Amino acid sequence: MGSEELVDVSIIFPAYNEARRLPSAVEETISFLRGFANSYEIIIAEDGSTDGTDKVASQLSKKYDFIKHIHNDKRLGKGRALKEASKKSRGKIIVHMDVDLATNIKHLRELVQSIIDGYDFAIGSRLLPESRVERTSLREFTSRVYNFMVRMLFKTGIRDHQCGFKSFRREALMKVVDEVEANHLFWDTELLVRALKEGCRIREMPVEWKEGGVTKVRLFRDSATMFLQALRLWLELRMRRFHVGKH
Repeated sequence: MGSEELVDVSIIFPAYNEARRLPSAVEETISFLRGFANSYEIIIAEDGSTDGTDKVASQLSKKYDFIKHIHNDKRLGKGRALKEASKKSRGKIIVHMDVDLATNIKHLRELVQSIIDGYDFAIGSRLLPESRVERTSLREFTSRVYNFMVRMLFKTGIRDHQCGFKSFRREALMKVVDEVEANHLFWDTELLVRALKEGCRIREMPVEWKEGGVTKVRLFRDSATMFLQALRLWLELRMRRFHVGKH
């Protein structure tokens, strides 16, 4: 990060082929940030897009001096793009948000305030009783099965590991981010599991969430991959405990 001065909040948008949605997402986020943050930056982690997202992101970074565009020629995966952008950020509080703004942006103030109040991580949840969610029955069912499995395997106590609406105390995130091996969708889950193993305090908060537009998630293929990665992480942590126990 060099000697650059820290800002209060860094908002990071992972962006893969988001040329159409990116400008409105950025403008709406700026309007909301101005209402409560003294200093902030927005980082567009543009991940090997092929639809001109790189050009849109570049234009936004020229329009606003607090916007940084990080470009990757080849797609790294959402998780790795978020990891690299987080390391290059300057925020005391780091926020990851999806460009589709599926989570109502009104929750952003509470997401940031949770870190100010002493939590290490704060995460939006679509699966708490108070949450208000609009999505297909199939996606709801798949999400509940996946999150139940993760809760049982890792004893996290978290209802929703995958909502793309999270905030972090900078030091807490940097403590665990290099341990995460997943590069794409499982990244969020693995980050939370490893953070809990390190003793991080995580707040899960209910949100309003609405499925928007065309999703890039390939439901069955991506679900199968995430189940396999969950088993990989479970075996790794189990073997680590076994070796520690032997000593």
